[in-house]
Amino acid sequence: MNNKIVGNLGEKIAEKILKDSGYKIIDKNFKCSIGEIDIITEKDNNLIFIEVKTRTSIKYGSPSDAVNFYKRNKIIKVAQTFIMLNKKYINFSIRFDVFEIFLKPSTFELNKINHIKNAFTL
Repeated sequence: MNNKIVGNLGEKIAEKILKDSGYKIIDKNFKCSIGEIDIITEKDNNLIFIEVKTRTSIKYGSPSDAVNFYKRNKIIKVAQTFIMLNKKYINFSIRFDVFEIFLKPSTFELNKINHIKNAFTL
């Protein structure tokens, strides 16, 4: 199974968990010239930008390790663009989360989830 399919599966799992936990999904795969944010949600007057990382092994580190300095800065810039285009969120508190989705390598079934709230800040 290629990385794109694994990534899409992880995003669907994260989206379901978020909805079941009372988060309102505002946008998925928001793109601009700078980059993309996987999921944007709203909950309790918080605007939450979520990066989903899905892995079938930790051979190259944990999924959240991929959200390095460069990736965090890119996400922040994309988030700023989203807010400028959607001014109704300008007074919301902003949060950046990372979802780590671990799938079983042989079956691609869900093995473990780690929702890291406030994974990084502006």
